[in-house]
Amino acid sequence: MSTAVAVPRPRTSLPAVLGIAYSASWIAGLSVGAPAPVFADSGSDIIRELSGHTGAFAVQFLLTEGLPAIGLAVVSLALARATRSPLAARIAAVTGVAAALISFTQFLLGLTLARTGSPDSAHLLFELVSRFDGVKMFLLAGLAVAAVLSGLLPRWLNFTAIALAVTIIASGVGYLFLIQGLATLAYVSGPLLLIVITGTGVVLGRKDR
Repeated sequence: MSTAVAVPRPRTSLPAVLGIAYSASWIAGLSVGAPAPVFADSGSDIIRELSGHTGAFAVQFLLTEGLPAIGLAVVSLALARATRSPLAARIAAVTGVAAALISFTQFLLGLTLARTGSPDSAHLLFELVSRFDGVKMFLLAGLAVAAVLSGLLPRWLNFTAIALAVTIIASGVGYLFLIQGLATLAYVSGPLLLIVITGTGVVLGRKDR
């Protein structure tokens, strides 16, 4: 006679799953190969660059702005719930949710930009998306500070979050004021952001078990 032994299934934490999905979605979006207009482009330039690539452009916005907004909101709210610091909780909730809302708004603006045939509208929409990026980066800097203040992250991730806060503020200035040179710092702050959001989600997931 044999006795079946029930093996408990490991629980999967939502913050961990969506933290990982956040980076996966961003990486997939960047691999789409959609056109990347620059601040100096006119509306006509933007329309010409998007011609024949509007589908890829829309998919890229879905993967880099639409879907990541969900992971960003979930991880930031989970951080706010898990920390014992009231200040960190408030900062994480406010900055994380606000950044997620801006990200989803950028997704909608990106879809509209992909469909427009008016040079004036294209220029306005592209400028709005870029300036929203700047505001979102400032909010993400606040989220990084909240993650450090939470006292929940390992030391290496704290240092990464501090580096993110510094670099993403600089790139945020570039996007908000359409300064191409500063905006290129997103090549530094972007990877740091993926590490911090995913790492924070995984840390919070382990604490849920």
